[in-house]
Amino acid sequence: MAAPTPSADRCGTRYLRFAALGDSSTFGLGDPVAPSVSPTGWRGWARLLADALATSYDVSFCNLAVSGSTSRCVVTGQLDDAVAHRPDVASLVVGINDTMRSTWDPVRLREDLMGAAEALHGTGALLLAARFHDHGRVLGLPAVLRRPLAARIAAVNTVYDEVHATYGGLRVDLALRPEVLDRSFWSVDRLHPSELGHRVLARGFGDLLAAEGLVSTPVSTVPGGGVPGSWRSDLRWCVAEGAPWIGRRARDLGPWAVRTAWHEARALPVRAGQ
Repeated sequence: MAAPTPSADRCGTRYLRFAALGDSSTFGLGDPVAPSVSPTGWRGWARLLADALATSYDVSFCNLAVSGSTSRCVVTGQLDDAVAHRPDVASLVVGINDTMRSTWDPVRLREDLMGAAEALHGTGALLLAARFHDHGRVLGLPAVLRRPLAARIAAVNTVYDEVHATYGGLRVDLALRPEVLDRSFWSVDRLHPSELGHRVLARGFGDLLAAEGLVSTPVSTVPGGGVPGSWRSDLRWCVAEGAPWIGRRARDLGPWAVRTAWHEARALPVRAGQ
């Protein structure tokens, strides 16, 4: 799909509508800013990209992402508002939360992502999406958990491959970006990008848009404008958000992890004489 042509008024102003759908990464977690910059306290790659596009266009930016969202949440809680925004550009970056839940359903995931992509494409929007990396490697998970998680992420990427083949658009393949394995790319939880990580994502999407004709000032990959991290803020986050999240995921995925370990152990070859 070709890049959209921004509309213009009689004064020559070019309008560009951008709708962002997704989970906590698109919401901006990991890139804290002062309340004067953002009332939510977070900025993120989508906001950085919108600000960069605003150097060339009159941008109407609608960030509908919600922390913790799955693909089903996007369809039921974000998609209608995104379509109503009539976006020229729409980002759809979600799916990792699906892989970390006991309700994992690859069939429903495909239906949700393909349905969302179809609806956004139907508005004439240029789709932005991502292919995901090996989260288990970044998190340092043991092999018994990393392998099945990697299989789920591969299933998500397969759906995004189908989305791209069917509806076109632009995508950043995180698995091909060496920065993803650098600790500085991630916030303290290693799940959400740091300010640097968000800037790299925004720059990646911006470069792809520029190649399609939507040229703007490139997003700087030098951190700036955010709230500097500290061990105190990291500790506060771990106590208030990190530990409860780990607890919820442990309760949700614990039985699955035990079953996975058990089946892998049974599949190991029995030593001679035992």
